[in-house]
Amino acid sequence: MAWKSLGKYRDLGLLLLRVGIGAMFVMHGLPKLMGGPDKWTQLGGAMQFVGISFMPVAWGLAAALSEFVGGVLLVLGLLFRPACLCLTLTMAVAASMHLGKGEGLMAASHAIELGIVFAALLFIGPGRFSVDRG
Repeated sequence: MAWKSLGKYRDLGLLLLRVGIGAMFVMHGLPKLMGGPDKWTQLGGAMQFVGISFMPVAWGLAAALSEFVGGVLLVLGLLFRPACLCLTLTMAVAASMHLGKGEGLMAASHAIELGIVFAALLFIGPGRFSVDRG
């Protein structure tokens, strides 16, 4: 059957996933990174929903860097697993923020879904068409 033969294109599928999601995270993270300390403070404030209330500027900068640099690393397949770990943790904080604000599961669902994708990619690896070739 034709469906079974698609398995030989696994690495191409991983490339498509990496480049697509990675490029979107570059676009998503760049405004946060360029927003400066005011934006970083706002972003870092999300850490209070996981019990951390100190250094919001540093945490916000870390989140912005995670999204932007993590997206670049995903596209390249470079330092892939550390990038996926950082993005998984960033999405966990984002989901916690939405849930902690009482916005409900639907508001948190995007962060949860992407967190699951990054966690799965952590185990799967970047595929053959990557700098890491993992």
